[in-house]
Amino acid sequence: MAPVLQTWAMTPSLIVLLVAVAAAGGVWLAWNVVRRSQRRQRAIRDLLDAADGLEASLRSARVEIEAVAGDHVNPVRAAMADLLRQRMWLQEHGQSASLQQLADVRASLEAARGNLQGQLNRVEQARTADA
Repeated sequence: MAPVLQTWAMTPSLIVLLVAVAAAGGVWLAWNVVRRSQRRQRAIRDLLDAADGLEASLRSARVEIEAVAGDHVNPVRAAMADLLRQRMWLQEHGQSASLQQLADVRASLEAARGNLQGQLNRVEQARTADA
């Protein structure tokens, strides 16, 4: 009869152990969900910062480019339209997009800003050559 009593004595300990393991698993799962959410929010924030930076550059470059290229050749207008499309995509798909998709959009914004800087450099060279 002693082995039966030992089995019953182990049952509460086993239950406590299982509850502790389940609780630890729940905490780990919640922590991972929070981390994933924080990464997504950081990616969206970085993307919006890149979009804001590009928009600021476009606004300041508009006058410079139009002064040299004229109003009929306006790469700023096209870039602003692209920026608006990307912001609309982010609004519609930002919460469901993968982190890689968000990173890709951010990279395209940064590339556009680099292209703009190249165009501004050419404008400055053209002005210097004319002077």
